Amino acid sequence: MDVFAGFHGRVLAAVQQLKHDGVVPHDTSIEGITLEPPKDASHGDLATNAAMVLAKAAGKLPRALAERIAPLIAADRHVEKVEIAGPGFINLTLAPAFWPSVLRVVLDQGAYGQSTIGKGEAVNVEYVSANPTGPMHVGHCRGAVFGDALANLLAFTGFAVTREYYVNDAGTQVDALARSAYLRYREALGEDIGQIPEGLYPGDYLKPVGQKLAHQHGSELLSLPEEAWLPIVRAAALRAMLAMIEDDLASLGIRHDVFFSERSLSQGPRDEVAETINDLKARGLIYRGRLPPPKGKVDEDWEDREQLLFRSTQFGDDMDRPLVKSDGSYAYFAADIAYHRDKFRRGFKTMIDVLGADHSGHVKRMKAAVAALTGGEGHLDIKICQLVRLFRAGEPVKMSKRAGTFVTLREVVDEVGAGPVRFMMLYRKNDAPLDFDFAKVTEQSRDNPVFYVQYAHARASSVLRNVRETFPDLGPEEGSLAESDLSRLSDEAEVAVIRRIAQFPRLVEAAAMAHEPHRIGFYLYDLAGDFHGLWNRGKDLPQLRFIYESDRELTRARVALVAATKRVLASGLGILGVEALHELH
Repeated sequence: MDVFAGFHGRVLAAVQQLKHDGVVPHDTSIEGITLEPPKDASHGDLATNAAMVLAKAAGKLPRALAERIAPLIAADRHVEKVEIAGPGFINLTLAPAFWPSVLRVVLDQGAYGQSTIGKGEAVNVEYVSANPTGPMHVGHCRGAVFGDALANLLAFTGFAVTREYYVNDAGTQVDALARSAYLRYREALGEDIGQIPEGLYPGDYLKPVGQKLAHQHGSELLSLPEEAWLPIVRAAALRAMLAMIEDDLASLGIRHDVFFSERSLSQGPRDEVAETINDLKARGLIYRGRLPPPKGKVDEDWEDREQLLFRSTQFGDDMDRPLVKSDGSYAYFAADIAYHRDKFRRGFKTMIDVLGADHSGHVKRMKAAVAALTGGEGHLDIKICQLVRLFRAGEPVKMSKRAGTFVTLREVVDEVGAGPVRFMMLYRKNDAPLDFDFAKVTEQSRDNPVFYVQYAHARASSVLRNVRETFPDLGPEEGSLAESDLSRLSDEAEVAVIRRIAQFPRLVEAAAMAHEPHRIGFYLYDLAGDFHGLWNRGKDLPQLRFIYESDRELTRARVALVAATKRVLASGLGILGVEALHELH
């Protein structure tokens, strides 16, 4: 429940009154009218742009229109002051009597901040989708955490979310994987295979695959030609790699509902890639032609030959795109189009792809393809996760003990824990590079955001445990706490915490609609800061302590505030997939 919703309704009612009075035309759209907490708290508790949105249609200056709107809003008993600022913003300061109602909503509501704005809409979130050729590395980690937190956020706001992993099992890389596993098979049979050849995968993680093949097949694969043993070894290696990937992801609390095979698109019961190309042909969007050389950096798709091209420039792309390689096989882009066509046919009009930094060139072409295939009904949002740079006390970390060429996801999780990894991967916008310092994420200080937030939750938990020592009959049950005399929470630091709590539902909805889970992490840090500030005031001023021995009812009100803070912290951490700790060791 958004406790500010009533004030938004008051603003819209004021607009309706102006329409009734003929100040604003009756058919004027109210779309775009917002009511948000201002960035500067000194400007009040809420601010609306209504006058600026309506000014053109009304033929009036925004400030003049604001003068008409302000008194109508000021009539609300919970509004203490209305001021007009700048070009025509209307700032509202709410009455002190309003704020206790926020805590009652938090304590009475089962899942404060949960929303129904999604209205059950089916959303497909595809994330990780790393080539199944080895263990997850730290680069995959960021996209995995981002996608999982975004899926949590969308589910929390009422969307029907499917979490999907696209298994790239049709390219040359899986044949290279199979040949690498075959070498380990020969090694398991006692052969000295020497150095792993260039182009194959040298990691020790394939040794168990070779040993299992030796156990299952003995030496019989040695007598078979490559075209006979390759499918057998490829299938075994893929199974092993996917099991490893699922296990690595599970260490971060990440699961997928669907693992979709790329190979199934062209080698299943139907050739869905061919069907997709034919579908585009029927829409007049396929032609044979030559592409001019790209300006600047050479595009990987460019070849100086006549080829089958998709008219992606009709849908905002920089160039038309080839669908078939010179050897007659499908281009990766053709399979990607078929895959998104399949998603749409499964009922997903909204699709979110979480991709790595090396896929930024795919954004325009894939959006063009989805627009073409769905007649504009489908919406594709591609989120690019930029690179992660690892440090240890400021020094770069480059090599893995396990894989030899990169740092694995599991090594990072095993060293610092899933919670710190998840929080820190989300404590920066996805399209900005991220520096991850092992020393920093285990540091117990305000400079470590995950510690700072978990410490706030642990502190709140300790208050709820300890209150019975002073007042044995004062239980921390949230329902009874909501009946406290919350008007006694009048200190500026107490009100600051309540104000922050009140913003949570609105922030959650905004983060969900923007597909930006990092906003939750930023909010939690700010809420933790407010709560720690209140805690510290209690250390300096004993009368502000949460448990105040000489005043049971005041203690009860403050414990209600603590319980509400704890609930919001736990909800936010739950969206991010981070454990809300009750004690810190």
